[in-house]
Amino acid sequence: MANAAHVSAVRSLYKRILLLHRFMPIDLRALGDQYVKDEFRRHKTASAEEATGFMAEWQNYKDTLQTQVLEAMGNKQLAFGADLSEEKLKNFQEEQIGQLYELMLESTKPNRQFDIQEDGTTK
Repeated sequence: MANAAHVSAVRSLYKRILLLHRFMPIDLRALGDQYVKDEFRRHKTASAEEATGFMAEWQNYKDTLQTQVLEAMGNKQLAFGADLSEEKLKNFQEEQIGQLYELMLESTKPNRQFDIQEDGTTK
């Protein structure tokens, strides 16, 4: 039964994050959605210890994003993201640092990989 509860918690968190991404600019939403899908898929077979850390970090992300969305709705100013502490960065594996760097490059370049129209069609 604990496994069913875990699967339910993972699915709920996953859906909530994708829902919150709907409030982001369309190109960042597409980038974020793909990243979330890839990460959750990649961790399907994680050990219990890895799954605990994974869920805690994604829960923190969801809480931060939810706070930012609510603040943006109140003052009509979009501001997403958060700084990573040096302590957290020290705990990253090399592969994670590489992923973070690629994500930073993709999210800050002027001509992003995603060319998406507001009506949901892609070019």
